[in-house]
Amino acid sequence: MRSINLLFAAALSIPVSAGVIVLEGNYQGKNLFIQNPFSEAGVGFCVFEVTVNDQIATDEINSSAFEIDMNNFGLKLSDKVVVKVKHKDGCTPVVLNPEVLKPKSTFDIVKQAISADGTYTWTTTNETGELPFIVEQKRWNKWVKAGEVMGVGKPGEHSYEFKVTPHRGETTFRIKQVDLSKRARYSEAITFASSSAPITWSPPKPKDEIIFSGATLFEIYDQYGNIVKRGYADRVEVASLKKDLYYLNYDNKMGETFIKR
Repeated sequence: MRSINLLFAAALSIPVSAGVIVLEGNYQGKNLFIQNPFSEAGVGFCVFEVTVNDQIATDEINSSAFEIDMNNFGLKLSDKVVVKVKHKDGCTPVVLNPEVLKPKSTFDIVKQAISADGTYTWTTTNETGELPFIVEQKRWNKWVKAGEVMGVGKPGEHSYEFKVTPHRGETTFRIKQVDLSKRARYSEAITFASSSAPITWSPPKPKDEIIFSGATLFEIYDQYGNIVKRGYADRVEVASLKKDLYYLNYDNKMGETFIKR
């Protein structure tokens, strides 16, 4: 009878796992907090084990709420982290601050330049998470996305480049990054001066197409402000447009008009 009782007691000490909450991200220098309900049986707490990168956490988890001390795992800022919270059947723990593992925009620009062929280069430091760098261009009195480059997301200096399409005259560019907070972080703007001849177009009353003197970005709006055509080309088909007045943005010009006949 004594041996049966010992076996029964041992069986009670073995947790039954209903699932694992998995959190993945980058170490940002902050700890995780877990809300830990009682198990379904009402004896003991829900969580029975926590691992960080497959190392078992030694924090005291037998309480209604506990903290995972991330300093115990030899992590460096921006290191990859996988946290597994193993829990019993019939209960679910809650991670109170999972956002602390999400990448943050902390970059600083060391230098940036645009070469004669339109290659935009920039060097960063103080990155702490993998986030895309969005290249923005000031065109027609608004900032528009030209493209993006994925950031390395680690401390130290990192260099990036992106081929831009400047318009004639002066073109202004900048780098933007947005993290979980939704607040954008910007670089200082940089200006590129083109010596190319200005773009012209004709005819003022087109029937079938508008012809530009060189390839250019363009937008055509109707009188209600709706974009009816946009692209990058040296000519644009307008035969499909109804006869009316339209507004044309192209190269570094905006608000010019033409009448489709």
